[in-house]
Amino acid sequence: MLQVMPPIRAWLDSIGSPYGGPGHMIDPLAHAHMNLVGGVVLLAMGVTFYLIPILSGKNIYSIKLVKHTFWWVSIGVYSFYIIQMVFGIWEGMLLHSGTADISTAHRYYGPVMAVSGTTMAIGFSTFFANVVLTVIREPIDTNVTLQKPRSITH
Repeated sequence: MLQVMPPIRAWLDSIGSPYGGPGHMIDPLAHAHMNLVGGVVLLAMGVTFYLIPILSGKNIYSIKLVKHTFWWVSIGVYSFYIIQMVFGIWEGMLLHSGTADISTAHRYYGPVMAVSGTTMAIGFSTFFANVVLTVIREPIDTNVTLQKPRSITH
């Protein structure tokens, strides 16, 4: 991520680094999101879902929400990565061709990224809701014994 800081960016551009020029944000943004959100955050979510029952003695509120969390975040992360790559390549090609059509790419970028970000946000929300609902739930009493129901006599 250092290559996007202005002084380092200027130095990289001045020495003709391959990290300079059109599309220089493809790698840091797309790669960082794949590594951080796609790897680290999903790992942390999985560890949380694994450890909550062990540490609290409570079952996870909803396994269905766990699955929703995984799929929403995964789809959001991969769509974010693909969008970054496609728009980065498109913008780079437009810059190299010398056309002034870059605003065309920028016009579509915001709405498409909003869909991807919203998809990730839905996954994060289902994770948060599942964790909160698990934590506020009453613990399961393992010492309860089931009694045989009494028969009704007429």
